[in-house]
This record gives sequence, structure tokens and C-alpha cells, in this order.
Amino acid sequence: MSTNPPPIAAPFSASFPIRSEGDIRRLEETPLAEALTVRSTYEIFRNSAAAFGDKTALTFLRTGNPDDAPIRWSYAQLMAGIHQTANLLNRLGVGPDDAVAILLPGCLEYHLALWGGAAAGIAQPLNPLLTDEKLVSLMKAGRAKVLIAYGSDAESGMWSKAMRLRGELPSLTTVLRVAPHDEAPGSAGPLPDGVLDFLAERMKEPGDHLVSGRDIQAGDIAAYFHTGGTTGAPKLARHSHGAQVFTAWASIQLTGQSAKDTSINGYPLFHVAGVLPASLALLSAGVEMIIPTPSLLRNKEVVANYWRLVEKYRATSLSAVPTVLAALANVPLAGADISSIHYCRTGAAVLPPELAARFERLFGLHVHESLGMTEMAGISTITPPGVNGPAGCVGFRLPYAQMRIVALDSNGNASDRDLPAGEQGMVLFKSPNVFSGFVDPADTAKAFTADGWLATGDLGWLDAEGRLNLSGRSKDLIIRSGHNIDPKVIEDALGAHPAVQLCAAVGAPDAYAGELPVVFATLAPGASATEAELLAFTGERVDEAPARPKSVIVIEHMPMTNVGKIYKPQLRALAARKVAEAIVDEACAALGLAGLGEAARPRVEADGESALKVIVDAAAAGAKAPQLHAQLAQSLGRLPFRTQVVLQ
Repeated sequence: MSTNPPPIAAPFSASFPIRSEGDIRRLEETPLAEALTVRSTYEIFRNSAAAFGDKTALTFLRTGNPDDAPIRWSYAQLMAGIHQTANLLNRLGVGPDDAVAILLPGCLEYHLALWGGAAAGIAQPLNPLLTDEKLVSLMKAGRAKVLIAYGSDAESGMWSKAMRLRGELPSLTTVLRVAPHDEAPGSAGPLPDGVLDFLAERMKEPGDHLVSGRDIQAGDIAAYFHTGGTTGAPKLARHSHGAQVFTAWASIQLTGQSAKDTSINGYPLFHVAGVLPASLALLSAGVEMIIPTPSLLRNKEVVANYWRLVEKYRATSLSAVPTVLAALANVPLAGADISSIHYCRTGAAVLPPELAARFERLFGLHVHESLGMTEMAGISTITPPGVNGPAGCVGFRLPYAQMRIVALDSNGNASDRDLPAGEQGMVLFKSPNVFSGFVDPADTAKAFTADGWLATGDLGWLDAEGRLNLSGRSKDLIIRSGHNIDPKVIEDALGAHPAVQLCAAVGAPDAYAGELPVVFATLAPGASATEAELLAFTGERVDEAPARPKSVIVIEHMPMTNVGKIYKPQLRALAARKVAEAIVDEACAALGLAGLGEAARPRVEADGESALKVIVDAAAAGAKAPQLHAQLAQSLGRLPFRTQVVLQ
């Protein structure tokens, strides 16, 4: 500990425009220790507050109506709130090794919890859409000491969820209630024991320094982020202050954003994209960041009025995942002036070429892609403004980072054989913002190659300019009789159909080939197309015969993760279910049961996300029930998908 805070330094700013790999090498001529002296996220906010003072840092939109008055915090107010929050947490016994769990929607206070939490201990943002069981397991893994929670059920039932979690966590000593933005003072009534009012308590603390006198080092852990989707045991990635600081600094070097810019951040703040490249980086350079209502881009009013919001707040950059861009492509400009936007970017999933072309055609905006991941503090490659690449091109490596493309081994994992430019393989990184490993060392071991490279699981290739081009995820490859099929080939083909809004190709289990390609699609509003028409359209555009899909299945809604990525495990399960149902129909027909109606037909049910259960009703099937059970067990048992046949 030290009572002497680090000296104030300049906020982050771009050294010069980055337009090539050569420009990145030019940046690297200065040793990193000289180019980046800031050690902690706390220092970033002290530097920004000193430089920008009364300039607006955060603008919170109460509703999606552009005419409604926002709530604004200056850089000085934000810094005072971070100090107060850190000091409150220190008073509650939070130290550098203690986690502060955060269960909040989009709100101003999220930034106090994140950065004040990291100044006192370790911030642990949580996805409020997860089940109680999953949240408890994550908080137990992080040994959360304090929970900062939203005091209303209007957003995902957060307050009731927080109250239920309290009794499940022995390590949790205090819950801090964050009042909704326009709640009347005192209207919440008395709070339960162990629950304190966040605003009232932090206002008791000084806002100009850290009472603890903590001298935060670059290697200190700033945050725990959960990763690994919504299934399986929780994996908590540990981010050091230095890794997060590097992400912010490198992002500004490549994007060139400055205090002249304004950005709408619709990413959820439990996700690295929303917290680091879309928040910390912007706030390190004096950008005004807009938070579009507690529901963010899940708010239909925000999406419907998005272009009017751009016009009102003169947003200079647009950042959203591809599925949100697809939704915005259906929102007409209706005369809105969006000429302020000079940088449009996306990430989290590969951008479909047709969507990229549609966005440019409708709005005159070229979509620049980036690659980011939790294990690399939110950003790995960036396509800077002024560098236009084809869809799938995610840009240049970060300065001082190393990137390799290696061949896959027989199990689809990274080998040690490097591939030349133009050849597809797995993407590996070493970089100053690589995470400090998972909380569980066993998970950490799986994340790295034997010689210490981060194995991303992403498939890609380098072009002649040194830019990374992504094609998909290694785990998403469809393997048909040993033939590796890139789902992006199918998705690009079907995505070119004017009626298709979103599509995703997966492998359906097959007894002989292992997997057969199928593709799911949602249609654009007002559009119509038959599955047969879409299948023929796709087949004509997929050159390689094994990759031509066996079926196109039109669905009403594409399953999504909570950060807007298409959730392929659910599609794979749906594809498996359709295969099982077809086998059930065949077995019923062979035994003369098809005419008995639905009552006699065995039911196919999900058994978790990676298995199926087929239930044969003995009474309905009659004397043929044992034969039907045996036939289904034999036929379904050949599939490379776990299926249980039950006679009841």
C-alpha cells in the first residue's frame, strides 16, 4: 500500500493513423514500457478526469424516444463516483483479492461498480439472464464478498434474483441496492438486514482519493469475466489491470477515437466487448459514451429510433454485433441525418457478406470488423477507419502482439505447423492483453498450446496485407465422412438470397457420414420463400458437392446468446431432433403404426442440450410397442448423438 497516488498522465490518444502492418511496426519502434506507462484502470480515469473535467463522459437515455431528456455525468463526476464506490467497498471489507459481483442492467452506476470495484478489489460482472443456479456457481467460484444489484424487477427480475442469491452464498456479506434512475427518494421503504442503499452509502465517502491508499500494480487482478456460453461448469477468466489498460490503449491507437467523438454503446456490460473496447477505451480518450436505456439494444424503441438517436446526439461511431446490424438494416432512415458517423464496426461473430453489402447500400456505411475474446481482454485484431476489407476481414494484430496461423491436428486442435499466408488454420496469439488464466488452473491448461500460445478456436487466414480473415470456429466445422466443411461457405450462399435475414449452418447427425450439413434461416420482415426454393438457391452457389446442405429449415426466431451471437448448440440440437423424428416416422410406418395418429407416435424430447429422449407409449403402441422400442433403439443408436429410448 502507498499513500502517494501515481502521477497524472495524459489521456490516451493515437500517435498517428494506422493504415497498414507497416504502421503497426512503426509504433513498435518505441519500447512498450515507454509507450504505455499507465498501470491500472484507476489511473485511466484519474487521467481522463484531469484532462476533461466537466466534459460529458456518460449520457444515459431514460427511453428510446430522442425527445426525452437524458441524464449526463461529466468525467469529474464519474471519477468522484469511482472514488466513493471504491471507498465504500473498502469500508465493507473488500480488499484486492475480494470479488464484487455486479447484477445490473444498462445504467450509469454500472461504471461505478466496474471501475470502483476494480479499484477496491475485483469486479465480477454477471449476466442477469442466467439461472439462479448458474449465478450462484459463478459467485461461489469468485468468492464474491459484496453484490451490487439493481433494485427493481423491471429488468430481468434482478432484485428478486439478488434476494434469492443472498442465502446461497456464505462468502457474501453485503448487498448494495442500486435504485432505478428516476425512483423517488425513500420510496423503496426499509431494506432487509445486510442490504444497504448504494447511493446513500457512497455519498458518505470522499470523492477525491482512495482511502485505502492502494497502489494498484499492472499484474493485480481487475476483473473476473465468465465465459464458455450458457452451458457447462462456469469458467471465470482473470483480467489483470495491465491487460485491460493495454486493450484500451491499443484500441485508441488503431481506431483514432478522441474527445471529439460520441459513441452509442449498446453492448451489455457483463460482456468484455461492452466493458473494454466499447467503454474503457472510449473513456480513456475523452469520448462521450451513450447508454441507450437499461435494456440497451434489446429495447425495441431504441432500435426503431436508432437513426434519430444518431442524429440527435451526433454519434460519430456505430458499433454492434452482426445480428443487431441485421435488425438495424430493417429500420429506414426516414430522413434522419447520420452524416456524423465516420466509423462503423462489428465483432463477436463473422459478418455475412450480404449484410455488409446491404448496410453499405442502404446507409453508405462500410462495416469494419474486429476480433475480440474474453481471454484477450476484449480485443485481438482491429480494422481501423480508412481500411476497407471484405466481409470476414477482421483487421490487423494489435501492436506488440504476435499472431500465428497453424494447421489443425486430427482432433481439430492446434498443431505446431505454421501455415503460409492464404491458408486457413487456427489462430493463435501472444499479446500484452492475454488474460491471467482462469480461476480453475485445469481450464487454463486447455486454453494454451504446450509452448504458451493462446489457442483461440477461431479459423482464419492472413492476406497479403497482413490482415486476419476469419471463416468460423473450429468447433463449428461440419465433418462429413472425414471431410471438413466450413459452415460459412453455406451461410454466405444462402445469405445472398433477398428474402433471408439471418442464417446458420450446422451438422445434423448421420449414421453413415457422421454429420450432414443443414442450414436454418429466418426471413426478412414481409419476405416469403419456400424451403425448397432456398435449398435450390444455396445448392447452386456452393461449389463443393459435400458442402451442399441437405435441407434448409425456416424458423421464426434465430436462437441467440445474451450478447447477440447466433447460438449454434441449440440449432444442432434442433437438427438432431428433426433427424430423430424422421427415424421415428420411418419405424412407425414400417410397423404399420403410422395410421394410428399422434397418440401412437413416440415423443422426441430434449434431454439437456446435447442429448435426446424418445418415449414410446406402451399403451398407445399396443402389442407392437416392444418391437418399436427395439427398432428405435437400434436405428437411433447408430447416430453420433446421445439418444435414450424409453418404453413407458
